[in-house]
Amino acid sequence: MPDISVVIPTWNTRDLLERCLDSLYASEGPSFEVIVVDNASSDGSAALIEERYPAVQLIENDRNEGFAIACNQGMKVSIGRYVLLLNTDTETPRGGLAEMIAFLEKNETYGALAPRLVFPDGRTQCGVHDFPTLSTAFFFATPFERWFPESRELRRYFKRDWDHETSEDIDQPPAAVLLIRRAVLKQVGLFDERLWLFYNDVDLSLRIKRAGWKTRYLADVCFIHHHGSSTAKFDDFLSQWQKDRLLYYRKHYGVAGSQWVKACVGLALLDFLQLQLRNRMRGRPAEPVWPLARRYAGFLRM
Repeated sequence: MPDISVVIPTWNTRDLLERCLDSLYASEGPSFEVIVVDNASSDGSAALIEERYPAVQLIENDRNEGFAIACNQGMKVSIGRYVLLLNTDTETPRGGLAEMIAFLEKNETYGALAPRLVFPDGRTQCGVHDFPTLSTAFFFATPFERWFPESRELRRYFKRDWDHETSEDIDQPPAAVLLIRRAVLKQVGLFDERLWLFYNDVDLSLRIKRAGWKTRYLADVCFIHHHGSSTAKFDDFLSQWQKDRLLYYRKHYGVAGSQWVKACVGLALLDFLQLQLRNRMRGRPAEPVWPLARRYAGFLRM
């Protein structure tokens, strides 16, 4: 049995996938198996796996099933004592896996672990958040974020008073690189597949915490992360983010929570509409408003 099952979902990121796998196989330490789930890529990703990485277990989907489903497909067939969720836009440091495993082996109260993510130039990425609350929906992605960018809520949610270069216990790491005990997944379950692309990692982290497990951020282990290289290829990024956020709030805050999110999105829409109207009145370029208004009408029906 391998120590780690590495699960890598991919969608049209062939070059990144190649770099990701090369760095993974160059790493030292625990034994691992690799499972790549290809979401109907059209860039030759599946052919790359078959030609260059015969040891990889490849799952090919007929369509883009999204992040949560693809990860679950890989986790369901994995057999390692630990599961490492790994995005294709990451590069594994040579001894990183060994350090991560060593921490969890010595600290049995921790159910999951995330390393520090850095840009290719070495700068630390600030991707760890506290769990979102109803206040987060009010201050984030609304006019209040622009009016009060240093509000107490935004500072809390984005952990702005922490430099991300110190190891500590955390709520919600990004799932770009996330090591989880097999026993934890058996207890709390896999990703919620309704959360197609976003907020699935938030939901899983919350369930891990509620089950009594701690999550550790290990600053001494640094993975290169080409941030946004995968999601940037997704045309309907914002709409999917809003939909998944709404489902997350409905799941954890009930109907009232989902109605609150709809109201906050409505506030952001009104702000956008008045801005476009002001631009038109001043003879400045303005974006069309009706397509966005129609999409919001559909959002209200969700």
